Amino acid sequence: MLAALVYHPHWFWISLGGLLLAAEMLGASGYMLWSGVAAVLVGLIVWVVPLGWEWQGVVFALLTICAALGWWYWLRTRSKTYPPSLLNRRGDQLIGVKTTLSEPLVNGVGRVRIGDSTWRARCDTDLAMGATVEVIAVEGITLRVRPRDENA
Repeated sequence: MLAALVYHPHWFWISLGGLLLAAEMLGASGYMLWSGVAAVLVGLIVWVVPLGWEWQGVVFALLTICAALGWWYWLRTRSKTYPPSLLNRRGDQLIGVKTTLSEPLVNGVGRVRIGDSTWRARCDTDLAMGATVEVIAVEGITLRVRPRDENA
């Protein structure tokens, strides 16, 4: 068995790469992906160009580092292009929504209906029920609203 690896080292690298990629599928969160890809590439390189075991290890290390750094750089530049997510921040998703008051605003406090729920609303002025308002901010579980001109 050991003699076969000496005469055909590419099978060792391809097998190692396959094992690392299989382990990655079990949930390693990307840690073994680039080592597995590098091992398969070393196996293909050694198949074409016979290298000593020292150079095989150097090529494997360099490919692993280059692949991991390339992936890190790609993720870093990719994440900058997306706006921050509002997932699980329902209140922040409501900023800019135009709705009508379900209760009058008395002393600047009342309720608005958005979708199938009602929210506590606060405004600087008192408004009658049915007035059109726009959500401008979220303060805890209270929506800050302002009167909206119905012709706009």
